[in-house]
Amino acid sequence: MIVLISQSPNKGKILSLSLAHLFNDWYMNYIQTLLPFMVAAGLGVSKGAFLIAAFTITSSVLQPVSGYLVDQKNQRWMVYVGTFWMAVLLSLVGVLKSYPLLVFTVALAGLGTAAFHPQASAMVSAVSGNRKGFFQALFVAAGNVGWALTPLVVVPFAQKYGLELTPLFVLPGVLVAFLLWFTAPRMPVGKKSAPPPLWPTLRSNWTELTKIVLVVACRSLAYFGLVSFLPLYLQHEKISLLTGSRLLFLMLFAGAMGGLLGGYISDLVGRKPVIVGSLVAASPLFYLYLNTGGVISYLLLALAGACLLASFSVTVVVAQEVISKNAAMASGLMLGFGIGIGGLGVGLVGLLAEHMGIVYAIHLLIWLPLAAGLLGLGIKGKKMAVTPSVNS
Repeated sequence: MIVLISQSPNKGKILSLSLAHLFNDWYMNYIQTLLPFMVAAGLGVSKGAFLIAAFTITSSVLQPVSGYLVDQKNQRWMVYVGTFWMAVLLSLVGVLKSYPLLVFTVALAGLGTAAFHPQASAMVSAVSGNRKGFFQALFVAAGNVGWALTPLVVVPFAQKYGLELTPLFVLPGVLVAFLLWFTAPRMPVGKKSAPPPLWPTLRSNWTELTKIVLVVACRSLAYFGLVSFLPLYLQHEKISLLTGSRLLFLMLFAGAMGGLLGGYISDLVGRKPVIVGSLVAASPLFYLYLNTGGVISYLLLALAGACLLASFSVTVVVAQEVISKNAAMASGLMLGFGIGIGGLGVGLVGLLAEHMGIVYAIHLLIWLPLAAGLLGLGIKGKKMAVTPSVNS
């Protein structure tokens, strides 16, 4: 009889990595949150949107490259150097006057988060013991909470002090980088044999991976687009920027909670039902929010945000199940490349908003989750979910 001894998770290291993820994703929503102030200062909507796209190219699209490096060998330095690098460069966004220099700076800043995410995600798995699913979901939820907190902090600060003092926002990133210097796991991540050659793995699974990437791309375009342009839409509807920032926090925080719930439910009913069901439900909820007033509209916005992000960690798990021997690469594809493709579309949405109006752009964005859900019907997924063990 073989007795399995459960490995205890290192909760201290998981907490520090999750806190670091919160602040990393806080910075990832920084440019979008400053966009209304930059537009008011004279930057065109399309220029601001392409600024977001430039950051997305390096911060997200390059994550599979980082994931490949992590699969080959532990790259501990990525988490603290990446955090420090991104914080320093993004803190300059509010004071740079040259648009070409601004684009160059945010593109360089994106390299920091591209370095952080795959390595940090792999580290969480390595120190989670027999609770990998739960603590990975917690790590992802912390990042989503960071996204939600950005408008609550940045909007009141920028309204009171203007863009000139935004370099002060470098401080949280510097402190977190020093925290990671001391607390990030030092052991090789995932004591395992070398992963199989990458390209044969991708070639044999490209059809399924393409389906998942398309779902993530549509979902992320809706997500990035709403984060970027919903405050401008609310201003168009005579809602103050401060109130709009609170509504955006509501949507994003509900999304973080929806991501936790979606990950849990996917273990019970399967991945595909959560992906399809939540995304199909999100679009009509957003439509009802735009056409409803009063307290009920807040509930509709929260439900829409929860449905939009319910499949966030689930799509990562699906990709990891497809190419299980290249887990960090799979994470990079979903968290980076898939999201990056969607994020790049924000620039085009900005052009659409300038030529057709912000109302037209918002109404286009809210139906993208429905398209993502319909695309999700083509994902194979698991026929049956495995019920979690009571002892796990």
